[in-house]
Amino acid sequence: MKQEKILIIGAGGQIGVELTLALRKLYGNENVVATDIREAHPLLKDNGPYYILNAMDVKGTHEIVKNEGITQIYLLAAMLSATGEKAPHKAWEINMQSLIHILDLGVQEKLTKIYWPSSMAVFGHSTPHDGTPQKTIIEPQTVYGISKYAGELWCQYYNQRWGLDVRSLRYPGLISWKSEPGGGTTDYAVEIYYEALKNKKYTSFLSENTCLPMMYMDDAIRGTIELMEAPVEKLKTRMAYNISAISFTPKEIAASIQKHIPDFTIDYAPDFRQAIADGWPRSIDDTAARTDWGWKNNFDLDKMTEEMLQHLKVKLMQAV
Repeated sequence: MKQEKILIIGAGGQIGVELTLALRKLYGNENVVATDIREAHPLLKDNGPYYILNAMDVKGTHEIVKNEGITQIYLLAAMLSATGEKAPHKAWEINMQSLIHILDLGVQEKLTKIYWPSSMAVFGHSTPHDGTPQKTIIEPQTVYGISKYAGELWCQYYNQRWGLDVRSLRYPGLISWKSEPGGGTTDYAVEIYYEALKNKKYTSFLSENTCLPMMYMDDAIRGTIELMEAPVEKLKTRMAYNISAISFTPKEIAASIQKHIPDFTIDYAPDFRQAIADGWPRSIDDTAARTDWGWKNNFDLDKMTEEMLQHLKVKLMQAV
């Protein structure tokens, strides 16, 4: 059986850092080539091949694929929801063109698999907000969500027309202590832990009762790899699978933190991101992922809070 050689584009992002580390542990450091538009994240230095690469650089990407003997690509580079609303045309160009050229490359080089993440941002105000189904009304209202839904359709098209094995998940908000978020509407749920430890107070840019689906990064990384390792005959959709773990509000995450830091306080100053969050689900039905390839989350809110505070406390002490 041929050894898989994986290329990760966008390895320095919130998902990319941890996914790169997990894949290197699974496949071996030399078999996972990390790239990003910036210098290597500290956690990725000196533990495997790394290139500086712009996701829009078709020629540069193709050269790495050929020179490194790449068989799989994880395309993680994107402009996220909140950042994308500030530069919608640029967000569309980055999010769409990077995907199209990787799909074309996949067909041309006969890659075994491609991973491309979607998001709950594909859903909008007209979508059922509680227990959002796998198949439902989809009318995204941000350029990020529009690009993700269009991307899902492109992935399905390339699979149906050329047999390209493209796999995808609709991530909820992701929470991690290893790498910082990159301009999303759910970033508050990471920021709040930093501020709880540093200042014992936080001002949320979402209102206290804004309930959104969330997931601890450990679950997200494991779910991504489980999807990519699943036998092809198990997959029933070539769009993106709904995936879910927990749903909570800023008020509820603050209460979870207060179990460890009793004098932590929170106040609220909703900004433009509130309108984005109001269009997203409160909870997601991921029965298809659980049934088709055995998805199951391990972390609830309190378990996640305990882990986040424990690891961030050490991280902040080391940064002093």
